[in-house]
Order: sequence, then C-alpha cells, then structure tokens
Amino acid sequence: MALIAPSLLSADFLNLERDCKMLDKSEADYFHLDVMDGRFVPNISFGMSIIKQMRKTTSKFFDVHLMILEPEKYAEDFRKAGADGLTVHLEACVHLHRNLQQIRSLGMKTGVAINPHTPVDLLRDVIHDIDLVCLMSVNPGFGGQSFIPHSLQKIKDLRQLITERNVHTLIEVDGGVNIENAGTIIAAGADVLVAGNAVFSSPDPSDTISQLKKL
Repeated sequence: MALIAPSLLSADFLNLERDCKMLDKSEADYFHLDVMDGRFVPNISFGMSIIKQMRKTTSKFFDVHLMILEPEKYAEDFRKAGADGLTVHLEACVHLHRNLQQIRSLGMKTGVAINPHTPVDLLRDVIHDIDLVCLMSVNPGFGGQSFIPHSLQKIKDLRQLITERNVHTLIEVDGGVNIENAGTIIAAGADVLVAGNAVFSSPDPSDTISQLKKL
C-alpha cells in the first residue's frame, strides 16, 4: 500500500487552515510542501512562515520539497518551521553529499528530487544516504501538468538500483498522479504518491485520498 502525500500547492490558500485540517483527518500520510524560489523553477510558492502556520494544524509528516537554488542556506530554517523531511534537487546541488549530511545532521529525513531529464543512475553513489527519492514525472514549477509516460521506466530503474544496493530508500512520484494512473505507478515500484490537483480539485478530497490508499 502506497503512502499518499497530497501537495498543498493545489490547496485553496484562502482556506488553508480548512484544507490542512481536512488532510489531518484524512488517510493522507504526508503533507507534501512545494517550496519554489522563482530561480530554480519559473514560479514562486511559499516559504518557512507559511509552513510554520501549517504545522499548527497537524502532527503528520511534513515532506518539504525544495525547488530552490542553494538549499543549504535555508535547511535549518525549514527544520525550525516544522519540516520532518527535506528534499533537495540533484540539479541544484553542486555538493549533493554535503547537502545530505547537513539535512541528516539537523535530524530530518533526507530526500533527493530529480527532474524528468535526469537519469536515475546519477544517484548510484549516494543512494545509501537517501531516505526518499522524488522522481519528478512532470517538469517542476507548476501543478496540474500531465504525467510523463517515460517516468514509469525510471521508477523501475530506480527500484532495481535500490534492490541492488540493499537500501530502504522510498520512491516518491510527483506530477500528474491521479486515480486513473496511480495503480500503474505503484505497480512499477512507487512507495509514495504526490497528488495535488487530483485531490484538491475533487468534489470530495478526503474520499479521493481514500481511493488512492486502496490501490
């Protein structure tokens, strides 16, 4: 059974407390929090102050996805804001191993995200230091995009690498995940599903989360 991580990027920010409390009561496992800086990706979302307010609504796992340059400058601030896990982009980190050491030293789970064009094999030398790999199945920056079909092969390739290295790294898939394709994504080897638009545009978000949990 996959873990479900609704992306708050698709929430109603005029009713953010309501949506956070809904997720808290739902079967969602994680809160997926997309932080964008307008430099690494062509969009700006929210930062530490908003996450700190969200933290008041739940004790569930805060899966913070940093789509930003120089994430090492802000890692400690995100921990103080309430992050339980911090995911940085391989493409944004010149010294990725150092970034992972920093995140772990701060007491958070380590995550690495890779963009659709980035091969899984580039994680080979650090996979033993990663708690979660976030495979981007859309180009990062905006919600509501369609799942890139080649992502299924990348999930399988990453699962093979994890098995070969005998590590317990989770595979998270982020982008275009919905009720229709989630079963196929799980069958390919995904452990965590990030669903934003599919959950928050649903007439009954909590029920959609329940359906995803049953797949």
